[in-house]
Amino acid sequence: MQAVVLAAGEGTRLRPLTEDKPKGMVEVDGAPILTHCFDNLVDLGASELIVVVGYMKEKIIQHYGDEYEGVPITYAHQREQNGLAHALLTVEEHIDDDFMLILGDNVFEANLQDVVRRQAEDRADAAFLVEEVPMEEASRYGVCDTNKYGEIIDVVEKPDDPPSNLVMTGFYTFTPAIFHACHLVQPSNRGEYEISDAVGLLLESGRTIDAIPLDGWRMDIGYPEDRDEADRRLGDEMEPEAEA
Repeated sequence: MQAVVLAAGEGTRLRPLTEDKPKGMVEVDGAPILTHCFDNLVDLGASELIVVVGYMKEKIIQHYGDEYEGVPITYAHQREQNGLAHALLTVEEHIDDDFMLILGDNVFEANLQDVVRRQAEDRADAAFLVEEVPMEEASRYGVCDTNKYGEIIDVVEKPDDPPSNLVMTGFYTFTPAIFHACHLVQPSNRGEYEISDAVGLLLESGRTIDAIPLDGWRMDIGYPEDRDEADRRLGDEMEPEAEA
């Protein structure tokens, strides 16, 4: 399965960490965020990494070149950062079948394989890894509503008044149908082409999207303190267990 990594962002909220590098090149536990993303995708059996670059793209291209751990890398260029749906359309010509999508500013130690397995079952048209967060934090994310079968029935992007505390985590699987939906998306109130609006169009067309509960943890590296917390968590996991 091909894997798409969205890594075009500037990371203004991460300054000063992003004064001389794009967001994906900020280091967590001694390695760029993108390295953690790539490691996850290689472990999941990605056949190709398709990386959407934009801000300071040369830093990413020079660092990784044309392959990672033997997996070929293709770069797609998002010349203006106009939202995730806009970014996703830059890879449309490269995608052949179902694919994984990861946001290149997230660090995961979680059950990503469960999402890929669900997509392979052909029961759903897409599958998202979702997480329950404190209600006061939900407005930072795409907020999901689900039915009793664990299927997503609505998604709202960064709402002022979240309808739930169940949020998308930044790891998804899709069929190529998502591209048609992205083409139909109109700019949001934020002036961006939102992935949540594209998902909404998939739902309106009768597509099935499964929500896979997070087992483990993930960090959306939006602020310097998020980087510090991810550093701490990964560092804790690497420490040997104390002898009894």
